Amino acid sequence: MDFQELQQKIDHARDTSNELSPLPVKDIPGLLELRSDNEGNYLTYIDENDNRTEVSYAEFYQLVIKCARFMQNHGLSHGDRIATISHNHWHTVVQYFAAWLLGLVVVPINLGEGDERIAYILENGEVELAFVRTEYRERFRGILESHKYLKNVEWIVCEGEIENFTREKGDLELPDDTLSDSEALIVFTSGTTGPPKGVVLSQRNLLEDARSIADWHNIDDETRMMCVLPIHHVNGTIVTLMTPFFAGGSAVLNQKFRTSRFFSIIKEEGVQIVSVVPTLLQYLNNYYSDKEMPDTSTLKHVICGAGPLTIKVAETFESRFDIPIIHGYGLSETTCYSCFLPIDLDEEEHKKWISDYGYPSIGVPIPANDMAIHDEDGKELEEEERGEIVIRGVNVMIEYYNNREANEETFKNGWFRSGDEGFYVNDEKGRPYFFITGRLKELIIRGGVNLAPLEIDEVINKAPGVKAGIAVGFENDWYGEEVGAYVELKEGAEEDEEAILDYCREHLPFSKSPKVVVFGDQIPVTSTGKYQRRKVIHHFEQWKDVQFKS
Repeated sequence: MDFQELQQKIDHARDTSNELSPLPVKDIPGLLELRSDNEGNYLTYIDENDNRTEVSYAEFYQLVIKCARFMQNHGLSHGDRIATISHNHWHTVVQYFAAWLLGLVVVPINLGEGDERIAYILENGEVELAFVRTEYRERFRGILESHKYLKNVEWIVCEGEIENFTREKGDLELPDDTLSDSEALIVFTSGTTGPPKGVVLSQRNLLEDARSIADWHNIDDETRMMCVLPIHHVNGTIVTLMTPFFAGGSAVLNQKFRTSRFFSIIKEEGVQIVSVVPTLLQYLNNYYSDKEMPDTSTLKHVICGAGPLTIKVAETFESRFDIPIIHGYGLSETTCYSCFLPIDLDEEEHKKWISDYGYPSIGVPIPANDMAIHDEDGKELEEEERGEIVIRGVNVMIEYYNNREANEETFKNGWFRSGDEGFYVNDEKGRPYFFITGRLKELIIRGGVNLAPLEIDEVINKAPGVKAGIAVGFENDWYGEEVGAYVELKEGAEEDEEAILDYCREHLPFSKSPKVVVFGDQIPVTSTGKYQRRKVIHHFEQWKDVQFKS
């Protein structure tokens, strides 16, 4: 398609049929100004040694101004890109907002990536200045030295107090025009194959998704949230940094997730809402399986998404801790969340959508976007028909940066194509509750029949002795692909392959049941908790030529 046709399709995907009221501010600088004289707490930072730092909105605003002046004095102006090389740290949050005040673009770096991918992101993201925490100085220096094409990337080591790089003087010149449509983030996807794609998000994307999240979860200036997810990803950034800032609430930022301190920090800090991924729920379920239950009295609910949640994990967590999971779904390409379970469901209705359809529902579309199920030709499918989850709304990204082929494929039908398979079921009010059955590219194609791995995951995870398990499609001469199970056992459990296979065959037809079990120490996941099935396929190579019979 030509450029004009592609742009029309992208514009359509970034619109919505929902009538939205105007945002209270036009852009992030306007939001900063709105909070500039608020003496209330915005951010509490807790490092891995339990050192604690509190920052009010007014203090945060002044630090943002100083940091923006520092960036401007280094020659950066509207549209330029900075990178952050850091673990979760409150200084990084200051750098984000300072960049957005100037209309700069933040390129967060996931330090879990290899050096080659980080070098690719720095080059492809056209980064001009990198803020590097002192712990990663030598690694970053090595990346630059071994990739000479990055010689023009300037970098600043961030160590000690934030004042060390915010002391510069001079007038701060801010852009005259609104920055609503200005690029704010380029988040590079963490796929397991091929180069990562740069998701370009605008300031309006961030504000609109934050507004929808705040409205959905009743987040206001009295709400205290907690962030344990990495802020190099949209979940940590949008849900638990931007959303409370938008609502005037407060946030507790943890350097990292610690199972043993999770609930105690929530109690100490009076946290009401926390955002997690399913992997963390599993850690908590396992940790407290033989311990006294923690005090969770301040916690209203947990937000959970960004990875495959099984019914078993959800039911165990809710029954053990008596805390509702507000399951949701979204992608970096849709800023963060696109749907949630409603928070006002009664207990029976909530359990129905968690447990009764083979998968926990990811919920109902938020006001910022529309959702539908399409077939491969872009035709909208009916209730309970499986197809691709597609999204259209004001939280849909601007584009994949400098990737025409990916943009044409993703927007070819005028909606954002998620690449995820799913279906929906209407409730009595006619609201569509969506379900995700797996990545279309992860579907196991056995004998020409598509099998959803998440459906098989659900059964594997209930098998005897299994702590966590995933279905893996491996190459097979007889059926093209066969089904295997990669399993992490509970502590003290024996490697009983037959018991697991027998359980699965009791609850699944033979075609869907795992044929072999491989035991491992840990299931590989991305930094945001998504299973990396492709990373364990090689363990099943010895069964390539085996014909499995019922």
